[in-house]
Amino acid sequence: MAGGRFQGGGKRESTDGMDVRVVQTNRVSKTHKGGKTPSWSCLVVAGNGQGKVGAAIGKARSVPDAIRKGEEAARKTMIDIPVVQKTIPHMIIGRMGSTSVMLRPASPGTGVVAGGAVRALLEAAGIHDVLAKTLGSRNAVNCAWATMDAFRNLMKPETRAAQRGLEATELTPWLKKTREQETESEVAGQAG
Repeated sequence: MAGGRFQGGGKRESTDGMDVRVVQTNRVSKTHKGGKTPSWSCLVVAGNGQGKVGAAIGKARSVPDAIRKGEEAARKTMIDIPVVQKTIPHMIIGRMGSTSVMLRPASPGTGVVAGGAVRALLEAAGIHDVLAKTLGSRNAVNCAWATMDAFRNLMKPETRAAQRGLEATELTPWLKKTREQETESEVAGQAG
């Protein structure tokens, strides 16, 4: 993810294998009696690529310090999300302010159809096939918080099916087909 002047530097690999991305950098200044004091705020996303992801804002007088603070805060706010066959288990809408982010599961090979902060969060979480649509304001910070809200409300297929009194395979027919293929390959592997 290449960024422009204030759009962040993109993907960074940390020493412990975490996927850390700077989504947005913003130069701000506070006016004092003696003049203006410049500082930076950075929106940072961190994820392990296996269903754990967090986002936070770091603020400091220099960009590297703001990124470091944002990364530390993002690691503290990480949440677990259910990932099924490299996609999300069901459609969900997350909201923050006037921003709504709709996430829908997609079939294998679709890729991540999203932009900006939503894409960074999905890729950092390890979701490879998903459709996303941002409605309302497209402010990067609000999009990130709305996506995190959607992640918090995601449920495993079995939990959601139990709430509705259905079988998990009825709720996710695309999952039924892939699970049948997995069992067939396991049986063939044991027989051979």
